[in-house]
Amino acid sequence: MQQAMRHTDYPYRMKDLCDRTGLPRQAIHFYIQQGLVAEGLKTGRNMAYYGDAHVERILLIKKLQHERFLPLKAIRAVLDDTDDGFTPAQQRLFAEVKEQLPKSIVKSDEFVGIAVAEVLMRSRIDRADFDAMIATGLFGTREDAQGHLFMRQDDVWMVELWGEVRQAGFTRELGFTPEIVMSIYEQSISQMFKQERVVLTTLLESIPAAEIARLVALGLPMIHRFLVRYHETKVRDFFTAM
Repeated sequence: MQQAMRHTDYPYRMKDLCDRTGLPRQAIHFYIQQGLVAEGLKTGRNMAYYGDAHVERILLIKKLQHERFLPLKAIRAVLDDTDDGFTPAQQRLFAEVKEQLPKSIVKSDEFVGIAVAEVLMRSRIDRADFDAMIATGLFGTREDAQGHLFMRQDDVWMVELWGEVRQAGFTRELGFTPEIVMSIYEQSISQMFKQERVVLTTLLESIPAAEIARLVALGLPMIHRFLVRYHETKVRDFFTAM
């Protein structure tokens, strides 16, 4: 029975997986260790077989990591949405909404990279800070064949903003690091967006895609205004109560 299952549902060995995805076995093993890809069907201590689902999953991770410059933390969030998220009907609706949204909200499929060395020089932050930002999952990088590191042009603003933070006097000696400062907002906003997504899916599912796109485009600036003003209110209330 196991032999039959192996040849029908799990026809590929690791070598086949590497050939079909263009990735070395070390990278695929790393994805499996990180829980991004399911383990294969084990037939021995050092032998496992894989199926088309493994190939599709690895190719998706490769696309997200190498073409869209997403860090593994962001990739995990995307994959979690794929696994636990929306029905096929909801996914089709979101695809229609995406087509209707302004280009300022929906990023182009063409991702422009910029050399990390240039960004660091321009923003005047050191590599330790940059690596710490990568570790928080804010953005990803890609290395070319010559060993040069690139990041997505759309993400440069975060590095430049952190450079302004450093120039303002929020130094490492005072305890200000990306892990402490920026991860607070990354975690809070990621959690907030998950809840927004649930609400939007529930309330807007029966509305035409064009109307959803219109409401998102109009509502986003209002939400951003609320977040800024309410944050100021919380800081003011704290010091008023002192």
